[in-house]
Amino acid sequence: MFQGSQSINMDSKGRMAIPSRYRDVLAAACDGRLVITANPYDRCLSIYPEPQWQAIRAQIEALPSANKAVRRIQRLVLGNAVELEVDANGRILLPPTLREYANLDKKLMLVGLGQKAELWSEASWNGLLDEPGDDESLPLEIQSLAL
Repeated sequence: MFQGSQSINMDSKGRMAIPSRYRDVLAAACDGRLVITANPYDRCLSIYPEPQWQAIRAQIEALPSANKAVRRIQRLVLGNAVELEVDANGRILLPPTLREYANLDKKLMLVGLGQKAELWSEASWNGLLDEPGDDESLPLEIQSLAL
């Protein structure tokens, strides 16, 4: 569903437009209902169509909460999850707490990752791309891909 990356501007009220190439797909897949939450691994936001979110939420809820690391992820991901609906103008309103978590300002990058997307500040995204890769820590499944 989501692929590629696209530069997007956020207005002073925290609204951003969903790129037109995704609007029809989202309307068909989830009636424009999305869930946005904190990404537990990077300072960005994860955006899920509602049906994909339901499956992710169930997996996170099923984790053993007696584990401190699991509780942290549950709090971060489930505790920050916000249901949003694409408005008539194709925009969503990003909550202030999530904008602060991901250090979002006017310039954003929407990065498609298949069934979900990530929303980054443009500066953070460009910084990530400039980081050197660590090929030795890649899982064998990735190392075997011929890209």
